[in-house]
Amino acid sequence: MWHGRFPSGNVRFYYRPKGHRGIAMPDLPPDDPVFLNAYAKAAGVRPRHPSRVDSIASGVELYEASDQFRVLAQGTRDARRRMLDDVAERYGHASRCDLAPKHITKDLSGFSAHARNNRLKMWRGFCKWMVEQDDLPRDPSDGLKKSPTTKSDGHVPWSHDEIEAFCAHWPLGSVERLAFELIYWTGARVSDAVHLGPGNVEREGWMTFRQQKTGGEVWIPFNRELPEFAEPAGPDLALLKQAIHARNERQMTFLHTQKGTSRSSKAVSQWFAAKARKAGEASRTAHGLRKARAKGLAEMGGSAPQIGAWTGHESLKEIERYIKDFSKRRALSRAKEEHEVPTSTNKFQIEGKSGA
Repeated sequence: MWHGRFPSGNVRFYYRPKGHRGIAMPDLPPDDPVFLNAYAKAAGVRPRHPSRVDSIASGVELYEASDQFRVLAQGTRDARRRMLDDVAERYGHASRCDLAPKHITKDLSGFSAHARNNRLKMWRGFCKWMVEQDDLPRDPSDGLKKSPTTKSDGHVPWSHDEIEAFCAHWPLGSVERLAFELIYWTGARVSDAVHLGPGNVEREGWMTFRQQKTGGEVWIPFNRELPEFAEPAGPDLALLKQAIHARNERQMTFLHTQKGTSRSSKAVSQWFAAKARKAGEASRTAHGLRKARAKGLAEMGGSAPQIGAWTGHESLKEIERYIKDFSKRRALSRAKEEHEVPTSTNKFQIEGKSGA
């Protein structure tokens, strides 16, 4: 609100939150940066630096609106946008042309390990765009190296015993069991599994979808003959179909809410981990089922490209490691049964049914 004028002729403005006394704004025009900062401070908003045409802040705005940024997966865009907005907040007033490796190095010094590497990925994407689309003469992120990180298996693949324990605890007909069977058979990330439904099964019997994270297409046998190497996994597919039929529901997605809407991937990840704990598997996750499927296909004799087409892995390094590990175990094993392909027969017999 305003009340009168200053001797300078500028209008006296006050910011007056509901139920509080008014806060006087400075003796300046309302479009002055100092006035705007004062207004934002009174409103509890952290102001951005005014964006000059050549500023880093304006570059961030242009990059976030670019095709190069918009083709990134939604989760990647969200994470990168938070980092880019932080960069605009910290350094937005600086000129893009003055950006040098030392500036990025100093920014990265506030982070460590994976957080630093993720921040470096953001800088590389932003700098690449500035070179290609913004006529930046050189890439200031060139030559900057990733931080060494401790090697970790992360999400651990489920063992056969853990799979049997979960299935014994959560029977067919439960949504917990349906979630398990769907993720285990498809090897899908939770971000994709929550969107899968009858509409993803095409006429030729493939279950197909485009991945949220990478944009790549995945093709999984569903209502068709399995590839020869995957035939031992037939009981797993039969159990998924039984789990779907046991729910006897017709909705757009298999893992829908009680209202028929799709679940959020974050909520399902946390929910599934809690259900695994109830089944006695405290450290197992939905993503571990994805790894278990890739590992299982490798142990059945699938090649890296075959497994990658099923699971949607763009990098085949992890799959090749599963294949190599199993080959080593088999080469050193004397027991005949350890040379044979492991199957889900025991899990299948829990239900007292057979067939595909």
